[in-house]
Amino acid sequence: MDKEGIKDDIKRIAKEAEVKLTGILLRWKDHNEGKDTPDSEAIEEKSRIIADKANEIFKRRGKTILKEFKDAYMEGRKGEDSKD
Repeated sequence: MDKEGIKDDIKRIAKEAEVKLTGILLRWKDHNEGKDTPDSEAIEEKSRIIADKANEIFKRRGKTILKEFKDAYMEGRKGEDSKD
């Protein structure tokens, strides 16, 4: 397999992981709000839409998801330090 093929496979795997994680978060949100959880197909469709929109926003801002998580984590650590 060539480098492009490997790169495409990694992108596909990452995209599926994003969609799956988004679906888990949607189910959790519905459960916490006491709503009925939609069927798997509806959750997957909604998850893909949300993941695509999130990626568009990150691209426009020139940030990566990893950097966003790191920044949020560091911001949370600052809040913990000030509580001591």
